[in-house]
Amino acid sequence: MRKAFICPTKYVQGENEILNLGYFVRTFGKSALLIGHADDIQRVEEKLQQTKENFHIEFIESDFNGECSRQEVERIKEIAKENQCDCTIGLGGGKAIDTAKCVAEGKNVIIVPTIAATDAPTSHSAVLYTKEGAFDDYAYFNQSPSVVLVDTTVIANAPTRFLISGMGDALSTYFEARATSKSYSNVNAGLPCGVREKLCEGTKGTNAALCFAKLCYQTLLEDGKKAIQASKANMVTQALENIIEANILLSGIGFESGGLAAAHAIHDGLTILEGTHQYFHGEKVAFGTIAQLVLENAPTEELHEVLDFCISIGLPVCLEDIGVNRISEKEVLEVSKKACISEESIHSMPFPITVAQVAASIIIADKIGREYKRKNFSC
Repeated sequence: MRKAFICPTKYVQGENEILNLGYFVRTFGKSALLIGHADDIQRVEEKLQQTKENFHIEFIESDFNGECSRQEVERIKEIAKENQCDCTIGLGGGKAIDTAKCVAEGKNVIIVPTIAATDAPTSHSAVLYTKEGAFDDYAYFNQSPSVVLVDTTVIANAPTRFLISGMGDALSTYFEARATSKSYSNVNAGLPCGVREKLCEGTKGTNAALCFAKLCYQTLLEDGKKAIQASKANMVTQALENIIEANILLSGIGFESGGLAAAHAIHDGLTILEGTHQYFHGEKVAFGTIAQLVLENAPTEELHEVLDFCISIGLPVCLEDIGVNRISEKEVLEVSKKACISEESIHSMPFPITVAQVAASIIIADKIGREYKRKNFSC
């Protein structure tokens, strides 16, 4: 059995950590290409200036346009080449981070997330979009980021909805890794065929990754509500530190080295419904997690534990919570068909999957979520 553990070379997290960014730039040289949305750069401008002076480095601005497109990647690559930049920094949210990975092609890249909304910062993959913002393709690199530098002071001052969404994404990690482990599936089973052959020729998850995933879930249950209070007050507490680590590091390694399963595939299917478009990735994944638990007939106690957690922190538990007030039989079948395409991660579940099963799990998860919320959390 061939296993792989995929992770960034360095993960550093703490208050005002951007002040140490220059130290990590110096491990590559003296100049860094800085990719980030203007608003995100402005939020940390003072810290960037201070680390620049303290470590005698230079930031080369990329004037990132906000979209991780092939055209933008090529444009910024030329800037890096012209200025002979020693490393690349992706600062901000997902699109700036993914653009940095694509520009650097996985080499000498420093990721500085300013929100904890997903587990993308630690991964060795990126999502490409068209210039207009539509999905284009996935990109995969030979190595994970060289450094992931997380400034918890910056994240504490970001809108709390991002943190909650990150917990929704992280919530699925243990259940998907557990399913993948039970089925002995390859952790990269959800990738397109051509990519699967290039990435380790198919590898199983490690026990270490499953432990990361389980700790991720335990941390959410223990510290999720407390972290939200800290975020709303824009203050860093140990609970917030723990949830940031769970959202980014534990979930990141848990999914990439432990595997995805039904929750993310159902999320992908739900994206065809227009009502879901205004909701964040993690918010839709939270409902996908509930649907996965229904699909695998998880113990009632476990399902209720997940429902209690979601409702207590404001994560969706039914379709209405992600903008779908009504869904037809035809629509739920279309969602299920998309979730069940051959390259989707749902086939990592430890039993054969059919479109009818998935459609039933979505409908029943919606019914259970609505009724549970009404009975246990109504005023």
